[in-house]
Amino acid sequence: MKIGRTIRSVFALTILAVAVIVPAWLGAKSGDASSPTASATLSADQVVDNLVRRNQERAQALLHSEATRVYRLVYHGFPGDREAEMTVQAIYDSPSTKEFKVISQSGSKLIQERVFKKLLESEKEATQPAISARSQLNHENYDFELMGYEPSEHGGQYVLRVTPKSKTKYVYGGKVWVDGSDFAVTRIEAEPAQNPSFWTKKSEIRHEYKKIQAFWLPVRNESVSYIRLGGRATLTIEYKDYRVTDARQPVKSPTAASSGGNSH
Repeated sequence: MKIGRTIRSVFALTILAVAVIVPAWLGAKSGDASSPTASATLSADQVVDNLVRRNQERAQALLHSEATRVYRLVYHGFPGDREAEMTVQAIYDSPSTKEFKVISQSGSKLIQERVFKKLLESEKEATQPAISARSQLNHENYDFELMGYEPSEHGGQYVLRVTPKSKTKYVYGGKVWVDGSDFAVTRIEAEPAQNPSFWTKKSEIRHEYKKIQAFWLPVRNESVSYIRLGGRATLTIEYKDYRVTDARQPVKSPTAASSGGNSH
């Protein structure tokens, strides 16, 4: 197996990573939702209904955001180890415009060109309504099962098992954590519903979100791909230095909120 095929399989995994990020990255606006104690009695359908409703609200509320992202890819295995890193300024404008400015990059040129740059192009495409609709966490795309309710630093969160209704590159199966007050995705642990590539034996995806101002935003993504014939590729994306403009709440300062260091 050639390293080019390995890199292509890693890029295929990043497509799914984008599909996971895009529907949830806008965050959740705090408001008049039920308290964590009261909402602990909700069914899976009620949790999802609240999640869908709040998704629509936050899509309208978020006008503009900026963040610094650090992309890292490390591959160990046949025929040789490779790694690369890229730092990017990401800018979002409502309703579906994303722009990226590369600040710095280092390491493997092959990874920079075939993974990082392709990933940015794919994320811009994934914000378009036709593609985004196929990956949204809703009853049209997934079946949901309530697994439990766990404590969290914000009060409590639901744990849902999600099963895609169709096997495509835009959906995944696994566990999703939903905040019991804001009804926002706080964490995802999943696998692609469709194997990203013949050369990929197994793929794992983990996403974490953090409340910044009144929104939940991604702080760290990790996608691990186990390659046939040996090898492991780990892609991480960390987010920091957020600046957010909310249509329903004035920005507190020119530098608004920061993630406080490396996170998604």
